[in-house]
Amino acid sequence: MTLSWQARELTVGDLADRSGVPTSALRFYERQGLIRSRRTSGNQRRFSRDALRRVAFIRVAQRVGIPLSRVKEVLALLPEERTPNREDWARVSAWWRDDLTDRIEHLQRLRDDLTECIGCGCLSIDRCALANPCDTLGDDGPGARRLLRS
Repeated sequence: MTLSWQARELTVGDLADRSGVPTSALRFYERQGLIRSRRTSGNQRRFSRDALRRVAFIRVAQRVGIPLSRVKEVLALLPEERTPNREDWARVSAWWRDDLTDRIEHLQRLRDDLTECIGCGCLSIDRCALANPCDTLGDDGPGARRLLRS
């Protein structure tokens, strides 16, 4: 059955078919407060059509590595009662611009710092950003400390 563009609400299956996102992921997004549904008298989920844009937004954000906690903060800026308009998306874009710029700079630095390491067999260990003789960086906390620096 083809979903009519005039349908006011979508079942979880309709939303999954239209968005290309598995129903299990949609239920997870709902548990995390990223999307909302109402329940019918038979306890079935019904999503408003604007859930399609929210799901698309979530997937794009995930693809570029933005944590769901940040996605939730941004989605809270959008209206619940209607499909977001151009002004709503402009507000989200402005709010996220600095964060995205920081992510881009971090990824470029990571790419540039790792260029010598890929396939080198650690012949450049004296210049390697990952080298940590005697675990001196362990005092600074967990993770790849040199790669995490701003």
